[in-house]
Amino acid sequence: MATPASACALSVPATDAGGVVVRAQGRTGYEPTWLAMQAFTNARTSATADEIWLTEHPPIYTLGLAGRREHLLRVNAIPALKVDRGGQITYHGPGQLMAYLLFDLRRSRRGIRDFVRAIEGSVVEWLDSMGVSAYGKASAPGVYVMAGGREAKIAALGLKVRNGCTYHGLAVNVAMDLAPFADIDPCGYPGLAVTQLADFGVVRSVGEAGAELAPILARRLTGTPSP
Repeated sequence: MATPASACALSVPATDAGGVVVRAQGRTGYEPTWLAMQAFTNARTSATADEIWLTEHPPIYTLGLAGRREHLLRVNAIPALKVDRGGQITYHGPGQLMAYLLFDLRRSRRGIRDFVRAIEGSVVEWLDSMGVSAYGKASAPGVYVMAGGREAKIAALGLKVRNGCTYHGLAVNVAMDLAPFADIDPCGYPGLAVTQLADFGVVRSVGEAGAELAPILARRLTGTPSP
């Protein structure tokens, strides 16, 4: 499987998950990872294998292409960065799994909506294996659970498609400080509750969560699209 030699500035040893290259990168800076995703996507060819990059970041708020600053309710010490993914504002920090999904949609003959459903389905399947019931919503991409009697978001999605190929991806709250979410409208929705895997009594490190989730993502994202 070909990988552009200059594609990944954060090159790390890779494993194979059904033809998808998985790179567990540990903790990385947000902006260098973003630039590396762009470089990978710009350099890839029709022979380039799809990749999943697993990481976590120091605290940062990111705003998507349509992100509006008014959804940053209070300025604090956490930096905010405008990026080229879809979606509004979200928070990334230690204890949150980032699964960056660098896939060629043309090869899989998937549309972006089906791709998003497959991502959500992967997280739902993984959570279900630990006894956590979750679901996606067509009207508001992401993965949701019922927590404390109300709906809460446990995983957020944000993608960029360039020349038929995706980058950015998925953020799953594993075991983190959720307090910074209180200073934003998460994903642009005022009052949206957020939760994490640890709140359900499930103990996982970010590395363990990524190792479990990546093969499910690889299988679902390279499988037959939904009708």
